Amino acid sequence: MEIKAYFKKPLVFIWMLSGVACGFLIWLIYFQEGVSDYRGWIGSLPAINALLNASCAFCLVGGWLNIRKGKVDIHRRFMLAAVLFSGLFLVSYITYHYFHGDTPFLSQGLVRPIYFTILVSHICFSIIALPMVFTTLYHALDQSFESHRKIARYTFPIWLYVSTTGVLVFALLKVFG
Repeated sequence: MEIKAYFKKPLVFIWMLSGVACGFLIWLIYFQEGVSDYRGWIGSLPAINALLNASCAFCLVGGWLNIRKGKVDIHRRFMLAAVLFSGLFLVSYITYHYFHGDTPFLSQGLVRPIYFTILVSHICFSIIALPMVFTTLYHALDQSFESHRKIARYTFPIWLYVSTTGVLVFALLKVFG
């Protein structure tokens, strides 16, 4: 059975779901105070998130390299692994921010505008990436490969940027936070 049978307008559903997800994350991070009496294991989640982002970036590059070589099956595996790592990241990220709340960046000097430039671009591109990843995945699963290729050209660099800057944000917070 085709995926289209499950949703009458799947792309509308994808964009609506992405909007709800982004709205929820904005509320969770900026308007909901953390529980604050969290257990110590919550403190390890930012490092796990960085590892998941790095793993996603590795898989994205592996998928891209393999599709360029015509190795479709290996490409598919890398890309599904990238989706898995991103999904695990999202669960871990939500868990961390539910318990901890926002993480302030306290350093001053030149590093401060650099950090916030990276952070703001990371957030903006992550908002754009979410529906693009879902749409690209939808077209692949629906075997609409021409549509998949067209959007993947744009999804890949944005998703890779989000994954790598996620690691960079963690590193800057760890070193200068």
